[in-house]
Amino acid sequence: MSVNTEKYLTILDELDGKATLVAVSKTKPVADLQEFYDLGQRDFGENYVQELVDKEAVLPKDIRWHFIGHLQSNKVKYIAPFVHLIHGVDSWSLLKEINKQGAKNNRVIDCLLQLHIAKEETKFGFDNHELEQLHELHELRNIRIIGMMGMASFSDDKALVRSEFVFLKSLYDKMGGLSVLSMGMSGDYAIALEEGSNMIRIGSLLFGERNYNK
Repeated sequence: MSVNTEKYLTILDELDGKATLVAVSKTKPVADLQEFYDLGQRDFGENYVQELVDKEAVLPKDIRWHFIGHLQSNKVKYIAPFVHLIHGVDSWSLLKEINKQGAKNNRVIDCLLQLHIAKEETKFGFDNHELEQLHELHELRNIRIIGMMGMASFSDDKALVRSEFVFLKSLYDKMGGLSVLSMGMSGDYAIALEEGSNMIRIGSLLFGERNYNK
């Protein structure tokens, strides 16, 4: 197996209970997830709806499943019965669909608003102006916005990455009443923690590099 349990324990020590570690397990076999589960890990993140559905069916039921990819509205119905937290809510139409599917499943589904903080156009998310327009959220009774998430630029420029995290933290503080600030991945989680993140999403450091050619 390619899982790095030593790194896992090191990261847990770094977090010291101050932030949640979401183990990003996309494309990885069930056996790898089970190994981390056996060490006590309960929060796992997936990017692909069908893969999440398949893994949820065979792994222990106390796992907290996080959907962290770009979620298409027509796929929400497949994860609505069980998903613990949807990270990448990046449009008003997606919010409404999650609310609709939450109602069908008699659930209130926790969500994070994804903010566009990177300089790269390929990233999804609300911008600052759009965030200010979300005053109708109270009408959606089957979703609960508990926080924000964002992805920094894929860059070796640590000052740039830090500035983007600082900006997201300022929006998080400005909105108020939120409990989760999800920012930081394998390459930049240390900076994210310094700037106030309380949830990090770690994949390759734990599971090794991904093989998309399987």
